[in-house]
Amino acid sequence: MSNPAPAAERAVIKTSYGEMEIAFWPDVAPKTVENFKKLAREGFYNGTAFHRIIKGFMIQGGDPKGDGSGGESAWGGTFPDEITKTSPLYANGMGYKRGIVALANSGPNTNGSQFFVLHKDYPLPATYSIFGRVTKGIEVIDALAEVPVRRGADPIPSEPLTAPVIKKITIRQ
Repeated sequence: MSNPAPAAERAVIKTSYGEMEIAFWPDVAPKTVENFKKLAREGFYNGTAFHRIIKGFMIQGGDPKGDGSGGESAWGGTFPDEITKTSPLYANGMGYKRGIVALANSGPNTNGSQFFVLHKDYPLPATYSIFGRVTKGIEVIDALAEVPVRRGADPIPSEPLTAPVIKKITIRQ
């Protein structure tokens, strides 16, 4: 599977564990990319935590409440998924590869501010809008995956004992 062409704009995510850069895929998910960029430019993500960490799966953040229960889209409320289940990016869950960035949700068409980055390839169903990929700083994802966790609301341990922080997200050309 080849990756979609990245856009000129990228996000630089400065965390308490270092920086990573994300190339956006607006041809795959234009509204999702627009939502993320708008929230980042407004400083929405600054100071929020990576509240869910599952080594070998993913790192999740973007919830202003810090517990996975909050966050709205840039327009308030939620917005529809941008998933083409027949595209190679989603077929048989093959698109959810290490470094992929997608929106977290609580069911169909419930996209808001929360996002996740895949730590390792993971066979997810095509229910999460993929909108980019980490192009620099994948070692930051590896470091975040090593953060000690405890059992919280999830059936498996995923709540960081000390949550890593998104210090700032900058959108660059």
